[in-house]
Amino acid sequence: MKPMKFLLTGGVAGLLNGLFGAGGGMVVVPMLQRDGLPPERSHATSIAVILPLSAASSLLYLSMGNIRLAQALPYIPLGLAGAVFGGWLLPRVKTVWLHRIFGALVLYSAVRLLLQ
Repeated sequence: MKPMKFLLTGGVAGLLNGLFGAGGGMVVVPMLQRDGLPPERSHATSIAVILPLSAASSLLYLSMGNIRLAQALPYIPLGLAGAVFGGWLLPRVKTVWLHRIFGALVLYSAVRLLLQ
């Protein structure tokens, strides 16, 4: 049963990433936690799963001409710095705060989308 669940979860994560540019973590993190990984490890593993999905989506969008690399380049240096800082910070934040921060971000995103 688990292999089918992994295939389904991977497919949904890829679909969300392709459609919205993110969101796969909302599927992958809970799945990993249900399978027994601690929250910090689930978040980190989710990033490893989403990396190739994001790369595939980016290459597809670039090849279709939907984005120009020059438009993305200004965001990459500080985005990478933020990723390094977040990776360093993750094991130092209590699980309860990870859940609260993640929940707050999801709620904020939901409200923004509803009000558009």
